[in-house]
Amino acid sequence: MTKESKIILGIDPGTKITGYGVISVQTNKLSLLDYGCIKPPANYPLEKRYLIIYNSLEQIIEKYAPAAVAVETQFMNKNAQSAMKLGMARGVAILAATKRDIPIFEYAPKKAKLSVVGTGQASKYQVQKMVQNLLGLAQIPTPEDAADALSLAICHAHMIKNE
Repeated sequence: MTKESKIILGIDPGTKITGYGVISVQTNKLSLLDYGCIKPPANYPLEKRYLIIYNSLEQIIEKYAPAAVAVETQFMNKNAQSAMKLGMARGVAILAATKRDIPIFEYAPKKAKLSVVGTGQASKYQVQKMVQNLLGLAQIPTPEDAADALSLAICHAHMIKNE
């Protein structure tokens, strides 16, 4: 990467699926570096799943050395148990970035959708389609969790562009 480029890692945390997306921003050009999902085995106890998420994010951070990490803020769930598990997955993602002194930026799902699609009420498919268009991909990024992570990274790229 050149000195003018900035690498951003987007993370959509979850205990079943944690999406990630890595982009490079150079001037006004966004480029895809990597995306995918971390899927710990569902039959593993939570603490093992958190460790798998943490170790996987550490490897991604080591490989791409992002200048910033954009994490989805916690979605308020009526189920307190689900909200706590999701909050812990977010904590694992934040810890992986903090360990490397990487600045963390948090965005609500509606903010990322608004930044990428133009409306905070966009469907998952609309987000996938716009991420595809913005990054010049041949296919829509799947699964949805990876596209959501890319939308977080793109959202942050738009925010720093406006600074």
